Amino acid sequence: MRALAALLLVLVAAPVRAQSAAPPPAAAGESARERWEKLTPAEREALRQRWESFRELPPERQAEIRERLERWRALPPAQREEIARTWKTFRQLPPDERHEMLQLFRRYRELAPERQAQVRAMFRRLVDAPPDVRQRYLENLRKWRQLTPAQREQLRQTWRQRHQRP
Repeated sequence: MRALAALLLVLVAAPVRAQSAAPPPAAAGESARERWEKLTPAEREALRQRWESFRELPPERQAEIRERLERWRALPPAQREEIARTWKTFRQLPPDERHEMLQLFRRYRELAPERQAQVRAMFRRLVDAPPDVRQRYLENLRKWRQLTPAQREQLRQTWRQRHQRP
């Protein structure tokens, strides 16, 4: 349940997904060499390993990552901070919840753009709803998840019959 809520928060709050937590902003005029010098030995080694992993990727994937980095850098600082906070929250979730969220996010990305927009709009309505409405929705969702596929289908048919226009 927390995983679903967190995923939807990511979808609404972060239109650009960060691959990792953002590095701290460089001070004005600070060179790459100066930033490198400030890193701890462990940070330098981690950066070297990531660079090696990056170099082993196919050129198309490297180009995609570079494009994402440019989009990240073009974001306003407030939006980057919000994405970094969301990412940090995600990383603090238990592994099973992170896995569930990633699966849900993959399913979301497979949706048609129109359906993605509908999902985002529905979630925004949920976020903006009064706490009692939001709590009722989450309780109904919990109950729905406990139903068997046959029970769910039966409820769908009942709903369609009730809402069928004459």
